[in-house]
Amino acid sequence: MYKTIKKFIKFPKNINQKQIIAFFNKKGLKGITDLANKKSLNVNEIISKNPYKPELVDLYRLYQFVVLNKRTTIMEFGSGFSSLIFSLALKENKKKYRNIVKKLRRNNSFELFVIENEKKFLNITKKRIMRYQKNKEQKKDKNNNIKVNFLFSDCYMTIYNGNYATEYKKVPLCNPDFIYLDGPDQFKIKNRVNNFTTAHKDMMPMICDILKFENFLTPGTIIVCDGRTANSEFMLNNFKRKWIHYYDRKFDQHIFYLNSDSLGKYNDLQLKFYKHIK
Repeated sequence: MYKTIKKFIKFPKNINQKQIIAFFNKKGLKGITDLANKKSLNVNEIISKNPYKPELVDLYRLYQFVVLNKRTTIMEFGSGFSSLIFSLALKENKKKYRNIVKKLRRNNSFELFVIENEKKFLNITKKRIMRYQKNKEQKKDKNNNIKVNFLFSDCYMTIYNGNYATEYKKVPLCNPDFIYLDGPDQFKIKNRVNNFTTAHKDMMPMICDILKFENFLTPGTIIVCDGRTANSEFMLNNFKRKWIHYYDRKFDQHIFYLNSDSLGKYNDLQLKFYKHIK
């Protein structure tokens, strides 16, 4: 399946930790690389709490997925260091492709939509991005800053297609070409259905929101799931359109590519834009 999905998605090159640190330091993110070198949280903390430590390899790969595949609009479930990285990747794409993308049917081009069900972490993410945009180097390039949309929404237990799942009360109004699934925290879900909830250490995250707006996604859309294997299988079993799925075991990422037929001339232009990857 890797050979198949590589026909449509360009994957980041594997580089060593020293090169990744140099990459982020060059972008003025030494604070993140320093934090990444701190001692890891233990397993129980990772299961029951949001870990604060940035994973540099994961962040580097997310940046490269967006840049290499010329993504224009990102929807992120959950928030964190990835939100800042996505904003930087979109900014780079904006510099390169803003004139081309103007000709595409992308009403939210070079925008990041972050949905979060914990106000604490949403506020941390907002401050982190604002602080970075105010540094000396970024101020020089403020005309290329991208728009970041933050949405707080509670997440509830529900039933989807006869299965227990979770759903956000509200989702951002946009049609992304890149979706990153890394939220919500399974222990921060409200209510129960038939006494069932994901807020139990033996359960897993299980959102159904992407399934509900699947029909609106344009062919060429990419979804990356950070782990969440059970949730990825749930989506794969319930998708109605033609998706290519690949599980990158080394990085614990599930990657989906919407390979349905083009929706028409505007989608043709969009797919042509993606295909001519420099």
